[in-house]
Amino acid sequence: MDYIRTEADGQLTLTQSTEFLILPSCLYGFTNTETTVKTAKSGRVVYCHKGTLDLPEEERICTCGRRMHINTHLDISIRHLCIGGNLSCLIFPHNQLRCPECGATKSQFISFKAAGHLITEQLHQYACDLLSIGTYTNKQVAEITGLGENTVKEIDKKRLQDIYTTDGGSKLRKPEKQARFLGVDEFKLHNGRRYATHIIDLESGHVLWIQNGKKKQVVYDFIDHVGMEWMSGVEAVACDMNSDFQEAFEEKCEWIQPVFDYFHIVKNFNDKVVSEVRKDEQRRLLEEGNIDAARALKRTRYILMSNRSTLQKKDEDAANERVVHKGSPLFKTEDIKRKSGYEAKYDALLRENKLLFTLDLIKEKLSAAYALTNEIKMADAISDIMDICEATGNKHLLWFRKLLDDHFEGIIAHATYRISAGKIEGINQKIKTLRRHGYGYPDDEYFFLKIMDMSRKQYVRNQPSHRICD
Repeated sequence: MDYIRTEADGQLTLTQSTEFLILPSCLYGFTNTETTVKTAKSGRVVYCHKGTLDLPEEERICTCGRRMHINTHLDISIRHLCIGGNLSCLIFPHNQLRCPECGATKSQFISFKAAGHLITEQLHQYACDLLSIGTYTNKQVAEITGLGENTVKEIDKKRLQDIYTTDGGSKLRKPEKQARFLGVDEFKLHNGRRYATHIIDLESGHVLWIQNGKKKQVVYDFIDHVGMEWMSGVEAVACDMNSDFQEAFEEKCEWIQPVFDYFHIVKNFNDKVVSEVRKDEQRRLLEEGNIDAARALKRTRYILMSNRSTLQKKDEDAANERVVHKGSPLFKTEDIKRKSGYEAKYDALLRENKLLFTLDLIKEKLSAAYALTNEIKMADAISDIMDICEATGNKHLLWFRKLLDDHFEGIIAHATYRISAGKIEGINQKIKTLRRHGYGYPDDEYFFLKIMDMSRKQYVRNQPSHRICD
């Protein structure tokens, strides 16, 4: 082959005057003597680069000082970087050395081989780069790189262990920085019969701790992991109505204030009060023979649970003929536009039922209470709601009054600590997506490491340019 040699600014450039390109292989010591093209079982083309591997003289010196003999030299095959959609591998004799004096044996060192796998360091790094992006599944990475799914999983697990664990993967690293506010919640594992709990830094959104179970022991183990000195910098923790988490923090770190946000209070109110009251009213109307009024309550659950501002927004969208589902002439489907009359139907329901009107009043008072920034004023507002619930005598509203009473301190603490469980609920949704995307993860350790890594992925709206710098 002919090469054109140019030298400028101290840099040597070799230009091959054929249809081939010269690319750095980083396969130090390997000399390619022949390349054949074969077909893999998957049907993909495989470039088999046959050659030899240099054996330096210093590598043949045994620890006892004698020169080692080549015992055997069997051919070895190592997977290398893909070339476009085609696979490639290296085939060369791999020497086994033996000392005639002490009998010690060893294998010839391969500088470009990845530890633990019959692949090159370049292919290993390429797989790690694809996995670190976070948008590819293990199956997709296996398809791109030509590796097996189990190999990809082992590479990814080792990559995550190097980032988030110490002592050979037996212990999680401590948090990168001090957190002022924590969030704690449980999520379902596998078929839903088992749970795990995760604790996050509410400011950064990073998952700091994951453990099987949803009892106090999870919190105790987290505190032991980070230490009391680190916990002394934590001011408040956002959690749901799980009393175990609240009690665990109060027992170990009495200065930390549990905070119950607006989302969980309203969710309990909608699921346990509004929904049940609607069912009770519908049954009562049917027993009284008022079939038309009972029929009017059917399919009103969403309307009764919505804020008035949400219903007004939907009516406004209907007036503007907003399309909520775009049709397709190809599949003969038509555009679906927003329906109207949400607020009017809501007002009609309130006029016809005093108990539903009371529920609407409580919703408005809850929303106003959570907008306050003074604990005394918020305590008065929540007490007023509790009095309204008690005055109705309804069993569902009495249950809600007890809920507010049992969590009173954590509810009014929201006026001082303006935090919510929004980020941790967002993490829960990402966990569901991660599990669904990967078709489940039977290895809990690997799954938990994936969750920790996923929580640290930052969304980038504008990707950086790949233009070559001058």
